[in-house]
Amino acid sequence: MPNNFTRTITDLFGKRGLAWLENLPTLIADCECRWSLKVLPPFELSYNYVAPAVRADGTEVVLKLGVPDGALTDEMTALGLWDGHGIVQLLDCDPDRGIMLLECLKPGTPLVTVEDDEEATRIFAQVARQLWIPAPAVHNFDTPHTWAEGMKRLRKRFDGGAGPLPAKIAETAESLFAELLSSQADPVLLHGDLHHWNILSAEACPERRRSRMGQPWLALDPKGIVGEPCYEVGAWLRNPLPGLFDKPEPARILARRVDQLSDELGFDHQRILGWGVAQAVLSAWWSIEDHGERSERSEGWQEAVAIAEILSGLMK
Repeated sequence: MPNNFTRTITDLFGKRGLAWLENLPTLIADCECRWSLKVLPPFELSYNYVAPAVRADGTEVVLKLGVPDGALTDEMTALGLWDGHGIVQLLDCDPDRGIMLLECLKPGTPLVTVEDDEEATRIFAQVARQLWIPAPAVHNFDTPHTWAEGMKRLRKRFDGGAGPLPAKIAETAESLFAELLSSQADPVLLHGDLHHWNILSAEACPERRRSRMGQPWLALDPKGIVGEPCYEVGAWLRNPLPGLFDKPEPARILARRVDQLSDELGFDHQRILGWGVAQAVLSAWWSIEDHGERSERSEGWQEAVAIAEILSGLMK
């Protein structure tokens, strides 16, 4: 296993993660036997073991394995509810063992390759709208309320302070969470992490259902949460195109993106900005919480803070 992958798993799951890593070859072999697969070398690994595979009949699929936990179960449940509409199709799963068998999206090029930010944002909006189905009456999904509890853990970790996060932006995020959570629109099922790397091209996917014909982009790797539709924009805003901070006016680029999201999805500008700021700060804290502020896996937290400060400056 790549060193960064083993470090991530042990950072997140400790001894349980180490035991899972030791058992991973056996788990892969079990999957090959169970579904008559030939598992190929994995994709670049981050938080789960994900690899292309070929079934006995030649069908290409993707095998995804992770340390069994609530987040992985939520992903499986959400994929089952969407049933391939706007998102990768879940073919089979084993929640107790953290296993998913997924359709293979081809050509599978990530949206990050679309250099025109306006076009990429249009595609994001198109995919997001397809995913917003009514929330189940009874569910175990996380919500924006439960995710916002992370800010309390931040204060507890640093004895009421904000640690490496700028105090002002942390206070702004807490204030925004309180305001936005108390005034949410009717809840729907959300992806929860819909950004450039979690939307893939799927033009050549031969197994698409009729309802998906003509849809050249599909989502993958959902968190599966229940909240108002506007919450979905947060991940898109804090995952800018590569090189954003090398450009002369990153604030102008983000302001244009907010304008377009408002036009495409009908959301209020200030609400988009508010969720963007709050979630960017929360994302920065999660990275520190999971990996430590000096870990190479947490380097992105500074960028998330920079995004939050830019978006905060755009608010009236």
